[in-house]
Amino acid sequence: MPEDQNLEYKESWKDEYLKWICGFANAQGGKIFIGINDKEEIKGIDNFKKLMEDIPNKVVSIMGIVVDVNLYAKANKHFLEIIIYPSSIPISYHGIYHYRSGSTKQELKGIALQQFLLNKIGKTWDDLTIKKASLNDIDGNTLKTFLHMAIESKRIALDASVSNLETIFSNLHLLDEDGRLKNAAVLLFYENPLKYFTNSYFKIGRFGKSDSDLKFQDIIEGNILDMPERYYLYYVQNILNHLSDMRN
Repeated sequence: MPEDQNLEYKESWKDEYLKWICGFANAQGGKIFIGINDKEEIKGIDNFKKLMEDIPNKVVSIMGIVVDVNLYAKANKHFLEIIIYPSSIPISYHGIYHYRSGSTKQELKGIALQQFLLNKIGKTWDDLTIKKASLNDIDGNTLKTFLHMAIESKRIALDASVSNLETIFSNLHLLDEDGRLKNAAVLLFYENPLKYFTNSYFKIGRFGKSDSDLKFQDIIEGNILDMPERYYLYYVQNILNHLSDMRN
């Protein structure tokens, strides 16, 4: 069977393969065969007795997880099977997180690492809270428009519009148990989401006959609920300006 998401072959053992064990544990689990090459040919290993002690001991001491190490022999050639079980908590190798994806091992960094860690603890990015964000900075017009549309479409109760802000955001599951605003609330209703999320905008532009012929470009900022309307108004205004230029 060729290498895949849950299977890896190594002709001999190197301690750096502990990273592969880390990657399997952080993903779906899997097996690593030591003494078999990528062509699935059994090459055998001579130090199997030592490895049967070293590998599980190093895995426990470095990563705190338990793996099964089984010894097999075929045509007088010995090889090992390392069985790695998926972990419900993030596993690191010397402080670095690895992940098995397809038949490759990836080192998780940046946003990928953040999302991985959140998923492992059952959280999503929009569920996180911002300590300094306040209900006082909620855009009243955006909220009023949202409530009107939600009531009109019968998504929320008719009396929702007369509730206080804390009740509204609590019912929308946009506050945590301590009453702090979640990321989603800031992106949806905040007057200036850029205060906390520097990439909360999108760019628009109009091109000529080629991708390098940029006629104009601009940035649409604001909360997510306001962005479509701002884009529409901007788009209409630019069409009118373009028609005016053509007349002149």
